[in-house]
Amino acid sequence: MSKLTALALFAAVSAQVLAGDLSKYREFQFGTSLSTVAKQTGGSPTQAKVVQRRPALIEEFQWRPQTFGSTAKSEPVQEIVFSFYDSLLFRIVVNYDRYETEGLTAEDIIETLSVKYGAAVKPAAVGKSATGTYGDPEDAVALWQDAQYRFELIRSSYGPSYKLVGVSRKLEAPAQASIVEAARLDDKEAPQREADQTAKKDETERVKLEKARLANKPKFRP
Repeated sequence: MSKLTALALFAAVSAQVLAGDLSKYREFQFGTSLSTVAKQTGGSPTQAKVVQRRPALIEEFQWRPQTFGSTAKSEPVQEIVFSFYDSLLFRIVVNYDRYETEGLTAEDIIETLSVKYGAAVKPAAVGKSATGTYGDPEDAVALWQDAQYRFELIRSSYGPSYKLVGVSRKLEAPAQASIVEAARLDDKEAPQREADQTAKKDETERVKLEKARLANKPKFRP
């Protein structure tokens, strides 16, 4: 093997080590099925929530991995939300327990995650802000990514608290396109849906009044 080839091989291996394995979170591999993830957590696929059914099936499966008992190992994760596109895992949202991470700085958490995922993009290079579920400001403080996967560490001003969001780029794109299309279809069909609901309500009321009429008419006396 030539020195040039050896150096190229070393560089490739070093880059791979530096990047880390972004294809999974703990034992949960992107692209696996809902039934597999449910089995890994000790749950059932029937516990999944259907977010939408068309034009593609989007489901969410929630899991709280806390352990109990005096001998239990500390668990910093409060809840994990797994999202599935056509029953394939495309997104993982890890919500950390604010009390288990109390006092930790973003740098502390980034340091620990970097052991597994490699060097992170620094907060200043990320600089993305958003609004959380309950309206509290959120900031992306670190990013790990390659051509196929992405993980973001997000800090909320509430607490403060942290969450880790991972996605499969390959599945995220069609999943997001499906979500946008589902919203478009819902908006388009909203007037007809409301008209159908009104007609159904009117029919229910008509049947109720007719039933009461048939019961009351024979016994009515002026």
